[in-house]
Amino acid sequence: CSTGIPFDGGLRCLCWKILLNYLPLEKALWSPLLKKQRDLYSQFLKEMIIQPGIAKANLGVSREDVTLEDHPLNPNPDSRWNTYFKDNEVLLQIDKDVRRLYPDMAFFQRPTDYPCLLILDPQNEFETLRKRVEQTTLKSQTVARNRSGVTNVRPSSPLKTTPNTLNEYEVLPNGCEAHWEVVERILFIYAKLNPGIAYVQGMNEIVGPLYYTFATDPNSEWKEHAEADTFFCFTNLMAEIRDNFIKSLDDSQCGITYKMEKVYSTLKEKDVELYLKLQEQNIKPQFFAFRWLTLLLSQEFLLPDVIRIWDSLFADDKRFDFLLLVCCAMLTLIRDQLLEGDFTLNMRLLQDYPISDVHLILKKAKELQDSK
Repeated sequence: CSTGIPFDGGLRCLCWKILLNYLPLEKALWSPLLKKQRDLYSQFLKEMIIQPGIAKANLGVSREDVTLEDHPLNPNPDSRWNTYFKDNEVLLQIDKDVRRLYPDMAFFQRPTDYPCLLILDPQNEFETLRKRVEQTTLKSQTVARNRSGVTNVRPSSPLKTTPNTLNEYEVLPNGCEAHWEVVERILFIYAKLNPGIAYVQGMNEIVGPLYYTFATDPNSEWKEHAEADTFFCFTNLMAEIRDNFIKSLDDSQCGITYKMEKVYSTLKEKDVELYLKLQEQNIKPQFFAFRWLTLLLSQEFLLPDVIRIWDSLFADDKRFDFLLLVCCAMLTLIRDQLLEGDFTLNMRLLQDYPISDVHLILKKAKELQDSK
């Protein structure tokens, strides 16, 4: 897997599910486990999306959800309505982020072949998350909890343009939903089930390549369940990298600052001249490595290249130690430019990385690994 998994026959989708500990090695266990997990995911949809939606829809009809004890203005933190409005704040942030996933690719704007029938059943007219966003009048400013550098879209890259308004997207007819809406649902359910971390900007960049890989699986039997499978693989992956997203852990041994420092200490071992140059120019790892590490390089390369890098990362038995070596390889491959450049030039190089041949980068990382 670490040398690149062939896409043919759905091999990559299968390998990722095993590498991310979603599927056991014992093949006979796959069918019952997949059925159980996919049923569980349907249950999450019913409890976290359909039921709150019904409550809201009934408000205009039978008012059964508005009682003396619980009503939309109830300040009690345990109120179902209070929860609904709090969830909307998180949802607005997710919505803003998923609509601009890989804007240079049409895939996320296209309708999925397998819309979620549970929610889109025309008989029921359940409230979809998209409708919830359209109806909510909450100001999105209340959720602008940005962490420095996570998604500072690279200004000099023509590929990272973002539509200015939601209206620039084609509106799909009733009964259809775009792939970005599926990603939105995955993130919303993850946030509901993990209130300690909820949703942090940048998680959309982690779930995007996973979902894209599963939703383009040549095996249609598995492709149909891309949403549930992505959710569980994403949850397992986040269990390993979630500390990067928790601000209060930044300076602990499991936090992102420690990992960024590790990039520099590894570089010092491998190329002391380059290390000293960056130190001398006061180029701190957080200026570029924060995004590289937190988002697993998903914003530095085009999606097919990100997926190829992830083959190697997921296959690494020390889980993401290899990522530090990839970051070092990226630095050493542009060492000549960095040694010649001034602070401004070098910052531009690091924030808009110039080498697009990921095979070259992975080969270099492997060399660094073998030279230990």
